[in-house]
Amino acid sequence: MTEQLAIETKGLGRDYGDVTALHPIELTVPTGQRLALVGHNGSGKTTLIRLLSGLLDPSAGAAKVGGHTAGSLEARATLSYLADQPIFYDDLSVLEHLEYVARLHGRDDWSDAANDLLERFGLTDRAGHLPSTFSRGLKQKAAICLAFVRPFDVLVVDEPFVGLDSSGRDELLALFDDAHELGKTLLVATHELTTVAASDRVVALRDGQIAYDGSPDTDLGALVEGG
Repeated sequence: MTEQLAIETKGLGRDYGDVTALHPIELTVPTGQRLALVGHNGSGKTTLIRLLSGLLDPSAGAAKVGGHTAGSLEARATLSYLADQPIFYDDLSVLEHLEYVARLHGRDDWSDAANDLLERFGLTDRAGHLPSTFSRGLKQKAAICLAFVRPFDVLVVDEPFVGLDSSGRDELLALFDDAHELGKTLLVATHELTTVAASDRVVALRDGQIAYDGSPDTDLGALVEGG
């Protein structure tokens, strides 16, 4: 039986003028796998994530998400993206954001899930506030709620722990665990090497290329920073 792939890239690369941010890479992520993506600043993590999310067009190659071309309507319906710098509408409250995103992706029974997420991240009293006015940490918590209130098969996350307090970090890790148990595919880019232990697999990028692809049971600190 052919293994189902949640993510597949073939020669996927991205240049910015004369600078190569991501050299052509081959990467396959089976459905249901929990993958940690590591690497220092400038290694290509965010570029790869934005290519998979359809926010960037490739300079070379192609990517598929759930069997669909990255950035297509079908791929966007499959993939939930949690950015490192969340952006919000200036005139929508947190609750209005949650309803909008959930309904946009066909979830009519969004209210209970939204309220649960708001409670978990201590945002219940701020549900009527504008997240565009929040501190960095509160913006991150609101963005997490948005990422999880909608249905998805693939979750792609870029540096999710920046600005989070310890309770927010614990809740996010619990959500990752829950999604993994439900068979969702997770690709989480992070600097926090202590968080990769729960992953099935680790991919390390260095200078826009894959430097390691394998078990999390390795000296990733030396691997990422070396050479």
